[in-house]
Amino acid sequence: MAFDMLRGLRQPANQLPAGHPLLSRLSPLMLISSDTARRFGWNQDGLSDSLGRSGSLEVRLARGPREIWRAQRLRYRVFYEEMSAKPDVVSRMFRRDADRYDAACDHLLVIDHAARGRFGGIKPKVVGTYRLMREGAVARLGGFYTQAEFDLSGMISRHPGLRFLELGRSCVLKPYRTKKTVELLWRGIWAYVRHHRIDAMFGCASFDGTDPEALALPLSFLHHHARAEKEWFAAARPERHVSMARLPIEQVDAKAALKQMPPLIKGYLRLGARFGSGAVIDQQFGTTDVLVIVPVSFIDPRYLDYLSDESQPCAA
Repeated sequence: MAFDMLRGLRQPANQLPAGHPLLSRLSPLMLISSDTARRFGWNQDGLSDSLGRSGSLEVRLARGPREIWRAQRLRYRVFYEEMSAKPDVVSRMFRRDADRYDAACDHLLVIDHAARGRFGGIKPKVVGTYRLMREGAVARLGGFYTQAEFDLSGMISRHPGLRFLELGRSCVLKPYRTKKTVELLWRGIWAYVRHHRIDAMFGCASFDGTDPEALALPLSFLHHHARAEKEWFAAARPERHVSMARLPIEQVDAKAALKQMPPLIKGYLRLGARFGSGAVIDQQFGTTDVLVIVPVSFIDPRYLDYLSDESQPCAA
C-alpha cells in the first residue's frame, strides 16, 4: 500500500484528478496553494514582518506553504514521537501532523536563526508553533476545531459583537521549552490580537494521559477556582463530558495542584484565563483536554504593556 501511494505522488498532489483515491488520504498534507489560501481567507494582512526577537529567536507568522509544512513536522515530532499520539498511516509516512483546518489558519512560528543543520552549518529551524484561527473561515469548515469536544454555541451567541480567535496545536521543541520561548509566542499572539482587534481567545489545553483520576488534583483546582461562569460559561459536549470535580474543594491543595499543571495551562492561568465545565479524553493524542477561555478584558493590563513593549527582553 505504501509503495502504491508513493508511486502516485510522482504526480504533484495538487494536480491529481478529481476523485483520485489518494486525495481523501493526502489532502490535509498537500501543500497549501495560493488558491486555497484565498478561498479560506488565509493571509498575513500586513503581519509578514517579525513580531519579536530575543537573541537568535524570532517570532513571526509562516510566510508560505513550506513553512506551514515545517510547523506540521514540528507538531509530529512533539505529539507523535515524544508524546503518545497515534498517527494514521499517512501521517506516519510523511511525518507531519496535519488536518483540514491548517489551510484556514495562520501559523505562528518561533525560529532559531542560529540552529545548526545536519552537516554543521547554520540552518534556521522552527522550534515552536501556535495555530491561529479566526471566525472568517469557520462557516466553510462547519465550526472551530474545538467544537468537536466542547459546545461553544452558547458562549459565542451571548457575545454577538465580539471577535473570537481559536488557539491550537501549540508545541515547542524540548530544548527550547523555556520562559523566553513562551513569552515570544505570546508576544506574537498579542501582536496578532491587536492587529485583528480580537476580543476573546479560546482553545483546548491538554494534560498528558487519559486517566482523569490520575489528574484529580489539577482538574479539581480548575473546576473550583478557575471555572468560567455566566456569559463565558461553556461545557464539554454531553457525550464526551468527563467531570473535573474529582475532589471536594476543601481537599484541593492549590500549591500542589499548580505544581502538577502543564506549563501551558499555568501560563493561561497567569493571563487570567477561565476554564470550561468538564474535560474530554482524546484517545488519539493520549491526552485529557480542557477548554481554556481568555477574554482580552480579563488580562492584566501590565502584562499586555509588557508584551507590547519590544524594548523589553524576553526572560531567559
